Amino acid sequence: MANKRVIIACGNGVATSTVVAAKVKDYCAANGVSIDVTQCRMIELHDKANDYDLVVTSGKFSDPDVKTPCIMAISLLTGINEEPTLQKIVDALKD
Repeated sequence: MANKRVIIACGNGVATSTVVAAKVKDYCAANGVSIDVTQCRMIELHDKANDYDLVVTSGKFSDPDVKTPCIMAISLLTGINEEPTLQKIVDALKD
């Protein structure tokens, strides 16, 4: 089975997306989901998101042209309710 493609976006595409990406990679690996992760800035999602299986963001995102499922993962930065968010990501990738 091919790896699922996940794009993780934050304001500048570096700091917070790196934290989120590490947690998502670790949790997916522990749950038997193989993923390839790309990081970007939120403003890049309009042009890139539809090429991925899942979008994970560190903030609110809405774009009617983006058809890829999107999960806001601010909890992975705050540490509050991380587990439900990570499980939601895994469940979305298993579908």
